[in-house]
Amino acid sequence: MNIADSGPSCHDEAVARKLAALAHPVRLRLLRSLGTGHSCCVKDLVGPTGLAQSTVSQHLKVLVEAGLVSFRADRQSSRYTVNAAALRELAGIIGTTLDHCCSGGCSPSGDGELADHTRQGTPRRP
Repeated sequence: MNIADSGPSCHDEAVARKLAALAHPVRLRLLRSLGTGHSCCVKDLVGPTGLAQSTVSQHLKVLVEAGLVSFRADRQSSRYTVNAAALRELAGIIGTTLDHCCSGGCSPSGDGELADHTRQGTPRRP
């Protein structure tokens, strides 16, 4: 069976939702800010981002719905924490996907380096 002939699986759709949640620079900044502490409330994140509280809340809602951030009510505020297990799982899925795509060997880029150099976390040399 050709993979192009089959529709996306529920698993693929869940991964796509997580990737879509990460596809915004503000949400990436929020994840980094959340990763520096144990848990934060929205007001803790408003200052460093310079955004309105309602904007930060909306971005956090997207991350929570994607399962990348956990939420719990704490008296009159809400506390947010990074869901490290979900992020690690997503990183593993991305790595597996890249390994599968490059199983025949990635084609070299114009300068002799492999085209997947950024996956290894090493900067490209000029």
